[in-house]
Amino acid sequence: MSTSTAQQSSAAASFSVRDLDLKLKQVRLAHPEQSLPSPPSSNGASSPVDRDYFHLRSLKECIEIYEDAKRSKSESLALLSDEEVVLLADNGKVAPHALEKLFGMNELERAVRTRRAIISRSSATKALESSSIPYENYDYSRVIGACCENVVGYIPIPLGVAGPLNVDGTSFPIPMATAEGTLVASTSRGCKALNAGGGVSTVLVGDAMTRGPAIDFPSIKVAAQAKAWVDSAEGYAEMKAAFESTSRFAKLKSLKTAMAGRTMYIRFATTTGDAMGMNMISKGTEKALDAMQARFPSMVVLALSGNYCTDKKPAAINWIEGRGKSVVAEAVIPGHIVKTVLKTTVGGLCNLNVKKNLIGSAMAGSIGGFNAHASNILTAIFLATGQDPAQNVESSMCMTLMEPTNNGEDLLCSVTMPCIEVGTVGGGTVLAAQQGVLEMLGVKGAHPQQPGKNAQTLARVIASAVLAGELSLLSALAAGHLIKAHMAHNRSQVNTPAASVPVTPGPRV
Repeated sequence: MSTSTAQQSSAAASFSVRDLDLKLKQVRLAHPEQSLPSPPSSNGASSPVDRDYFHLRSLKECIEIYEDAKRSKSESLALLSDEEVVLLADNGKVAPHALEKLFGMNELERAVRTRRAIISRSSATKALESSSIPYENYDYSRVIGACCENVVGYIPIPLGVAGPLNVDGTSFPIPMATAEGTLVASTSRGCKALNAGGGVSTVLVGDAMTRGPAIDFPSIKVAAQAKAWVDSAEGYAEMKAAFESTSRFAKLKSLKTAMAGRTMYIRFATTTGDAMGMNMISKGTEKALDAMQARFPSMVVLALSGNYCTDKKPAAINWIEGRGKSVVAEAVIPGHIVKTVLKTTVGGLCNLNVKKNLIGSAMAGSIGGFNAHASNILTAIFLATGQDPAQNVESSMCMTLMEPTNNGEDLLCSVTMPCIEVGTVGGGTVLAAQQGVLEMLGVKGAHPQQPGKNAQTLARVIASAVLAGELSLLSALAAGHLIKAHMAHNRSQVNTPAASVPVTPGPRV
């Protein structure tokens, strides 16, 4: 066999289904007649088009069709090809961000496809239009107006399942959306060890989402008067009534006030049913501040969120007082399981936990970071269940504790997580795949009899899964197995991606 023949044979063998799909997309994009619907006739009705004689209509013709008063915008756009809609957008006649509204709810995928073309052609790389970022066969009706804007597709993330894990007597699969090798496998090992000891017990010690507005007053005296009123029984009752008038689920639990000069901060803490609750509590806070302003007309609400909440930022107030669901999870691991499954000893684990998670974190000045990798497990479950991933900042605050028990034979371990901010309704939980994961856990939507119970159960499962992840990682560190595991599961040469073409310029060596 000649060298050229061998090369051709090798190229053919490496040509994948994905390559074929991309080639077909490129052909379709190179021939706009493939996306051309029936053009309008002179009387405004649709007429068949001879695609052998297709040509892109002029900007003037496209504008006349689009702006014809006899039709709605969606009807007019249905008479134009994708390329012609791009032409209108390039000339300022169509706003790319409004394509879903203009095309109509029956053409959401076309809106996404057309926006990809508009954005791609104005970019430096021009790669988006024919890229491997998927956009087809997705339910965009759940996204529009709820989860994302200027949509150009979706990002699939591998979904694994660790466990199952026995939590409070019920067996739960642990869904984890992640691109980090070893994470699911490691968490599963922790689940095995926890189940061997009878599973995990949890307690919910708090449930209150918070919002902390910043309010200015003319002077510190007026600010102090307002603070005293909010702190009084009369002020609290009036604020509570106004707050709770906005929702049947939002129940005000407490108000915490603070002053900085003539600026006053109020931390509203409230239950929110099965919703994570930020929109719900913001609406109630706004209504309560209206009632307060009737008493103090000189006050100025600077921001509905004055960072006294505190949302998506590290803060001692969250660690001390809690935010969202506050959960403690505990388990006892038999000593022989520590040796056979976790490959270490009770004494070794306890010593490492103190030196690493407690003293090491204290040396670093950590707030709520007294753990090995709580964020790893929590964020993977957040992504799988449609939670706000940015809230992993405070939700991952965790203290892991380990101590010998039963005369030093067994291991008593726990995690304390005061800020797990989750919901089973609203936000990303409306998306189909995420709803499927919640359904697998048995916590999809609102609980029919006990509002808030589904979200609380999800928080208990997350804390228990974090305990499994902590147990496994600390054991790997104690036994010196961490790097070996990552080399086996996370550094496979087969899965190492090829370099970008063209290669990013750099200094020659």
